[in-house]
Amino acid sequence: MSNWVNDRMQLQSSLGPIMSHRVPLRSRWFYVFGSATLTCFLMQILTGIMLSLVYVPSADQAYQSLEYLNYVQPLGWYVRALHDFFANAMVLMLICHLVQVVIFAAYKYPRELTWIFGVILFLCVAAMAFTGQILRWDQDAYWGLGIGASMLGRIPLIGPYAVHLMLGGPIIGGETLSRFFTLHVFILPLTIAGVIAIHVMLVLKNGISDPPKAGRLVNPATEREEYEERISGEDGTTFFPTPVARDAIFSGGLVIVVALLAAMLGPNGPNGMPDPTIIDTSPKPDIWFMSIFSALALLPPGVETFLILTSPILLIAALFAVPFFSNSGERHISRRPVAAILLVFIFMVYGVLTWLGYKAPWSPKMEAWSSDETPITFLQGRPPIALIGAVAFQYKQCRNCHQLGGIGGERGPELDTVATIKTSGELMRQAIQGGGNMPTYGHNLSSTELTAIVKFLTTLHPDTESPAMIPDKSLNPKN
Repeated sequence: MSNWVNDRMQLQSSLGPIMSHRVPLRSRWFYVFGSATLTCFLMQILTGIMLSLVYVPSADQAYQSLEYLNYVQPLGWYVRALHDFFANAMVLMLICHLVQVVIFAAYKYPRELTWIFGVILFLCVAAMAFTGQILRWDQDAYWGLGIGASMLGRIPLIGPYAVHLMLGGPIIGGETLSRFFTLHVFILPLTIAGVIAIHVMLVLKNGISDPPKAGRLVNPATEREEYEERISGEDGTTFFPTPVARDAIFSGGLVIVVALLAAMLGPNGPNGMPDPTIIDTSPKPDIWFMSIFSALALLPPGVETFLILTSPILLIAALFAVPFFSNSGERHISRRPVAAILLVFIFMVYGVLTWLGYKAPWSPKMEAWSSDETPITFLQGRPPIALIGAVAFQYKQCRNCHQLGGIGGERGPELDTVATIKTSGELMRQAIQGGGNMPTYGHNLSSTELTAIVKFLTTLHPDTESPAMIPDKSLNPKN
């Protein structure tokens, strides 16, 4: 039977060159991330087909179809969870693959095009992750689209046309969901499949870059011959059986881990029906875009538009330019300190911004006034007017921006010891006039409430420190 199939499909002649392809002997576990990315992509296709049998890409039914998958369709929740976790795993494996390529400087001659198509693949996978978030069609998706549209709208001259192209109209609606569904289900998967095919072809043509050795330089005039000589001898082996078995073991382990995580943690969202009238919301993107969310929140208003329009172009151009500025010379990371420092810096910034995105200290904690109690230590021994002020401080939603005892919002400063740095007059002026990030509250507070709040704030100082006092000008020798 196998001979009959092979005779008609010519599998041996097709797969034989791949299986017998020579690869570096010392490649080992550093080289499994590419095949793991492909495995995640195939699982995405499989689970995506299952989801498409139930999901309705209509603005008035998309959310309900996801709820149906979560609570009615047998194992629908698990298929959704698998699709979501394999999407995150694919992004993670691709990032690991790109980092390994940078550490080994595998973008140097003759693999410049391999790197370029790898960057294209990374951009397409990022686009897949973003469009997948939009298909959840919840509050995060709606307001995330609104932010993306506002960014596009800042492009000079063509901004309105770019927004119209993105949304399928002047506002977010059914046409918007249809466009993102088409991108996510048809255009991007086909593009990714084509890019992967070209990427694999380039790997077969130019070979897998062997682990670098300090002092071994890449010389475009002799690199191909030297590489072939190395992997043809004791430094090389065939792709089958050991390397392919290693890839299969890692990919199989990844599938098992993802399947277990999906079963334990379940699907992501949807988080509330998309409703433009609900402005008291705190939409956040998925983890891979959280750093962008943080950067936009932290940018100074004066340079916001300039950086929004230029930084993506510069970053993408820099990625494409890497192999052309450094296609020869040393490959070992110990001999490339600038690359090592830059790689650490990028991940440090990315990690900090991602952490800040989840923490979101710049955003008021809108439920703090009703959910975060005032610690008892700030109430004990206070006079009645200060206790009245504590109640007003709570129910006028000051807690949404200010912490007491480490509880509350973080947009404004913590007020545990505010009485040691501001006098009662300064506190009253700040409440009435605002300043910095604090809005004006004079028109929202009655004179009684304002006086009570200030009295409460003047009690916020350690027992060992006296509250701030108005300086005695009589002690100033210039007066």
